Amino acid sequence: MAADGHADRRCARQHHRPAARRLGHRLHKASARLAAVQPRRRLDHARHPRAVPADRQLTPGRALTETPFTIAYQDEHLLIVDKRPGVVVHPARGHRENTLAQLLAPLLAGGEESERAGIVHRLDRDTSGLLVVSRSEEAHGLLQKALSERRLEREYLALVDGRPPARSGTIEAPIGRDPRVRTRMAVDGTAPREARTHFTLERALPETTLLRLRLDTGRTHQIRVHLQAIGHPVCGDPEYGIPGRLGLERQFLHATRLAFAHPISGEPIEAISPLPEDLRSALGRAEQLS
Repeated sequence: MAADGHADRRCARQHHRPAARRLGHRLHKASARLAAVQPRRRLDHARHPRAVPADRQLTPGRALTETPFTIAYQDEHLLIVDKRPGVVVHPARGHRENTLAQLLAPLLAGGEESERAGIVHRLDRDTSGLLVVSRSEEAHGLLQKALSERRLEREYLALVDGRPPARSGTIEAPIGRDPRVRTRMAVDGTAPREARTHFTLERALPETTLLRLRLDTGRTHQIRVHLQAIGHPVCGDPEYGIPGRLGLERQFLHATRLAFAHPISGEPIEAISPLPEDLRSALGRAEQLS
């Protein structure tokens, strides 16, 4: 039957319910706990940067030739990149070529000598959306400090199967390596590390829910693992959910917003990325389910 047929819908509702029960005591209502989003000047993606050498300039709002990303913002200290799905952020086992870090290396802190030049935080290969990378060593250290101190706001949109038990909440469950499948992560896996994810209901649909999520920590696959653990996996997730759900070829997960104080000037910066076409199409199909 089709991936969005009745059989898969039943499967989605039943997916990993034992884990959801185990985590029940760690899923908190968080209406009062979610940090208020302060008004910020949104980035004007059309404006050209100042004080950036000509050989290090990129074109905001337009993909570079044969590169799978666009530039949302740039100045002499940092870039905000809007990544397409299918792109690995930096070299890792099984993915040594054509990573985002390699494509940007000549323009970033550390230059071509470092495989992770400028990378401050990561997105999974098939997660689309925004990430910030540094163009100076000073900015790199300050951005990493802001990330560790939770002053770099990262928001995601995810379409999940079913309906979470509350309109907002916090999932607190340590994440480690899955002892059975080494490419996967798991709640209470090997060498677990603290992990915390906040969510709010963005849109209720017949059989799915669009959530807005905010990270306090940045563990590998964190959002995907946490949502699977409470019984509401990300639609289309090939590792933690139902592959092909709603015709998706990847997980419905998009890094939609970044907000932080500029590491050098202190100016508030906010970048917004709308859902890409494949996720908008899947959302339309989800609306038609009954």
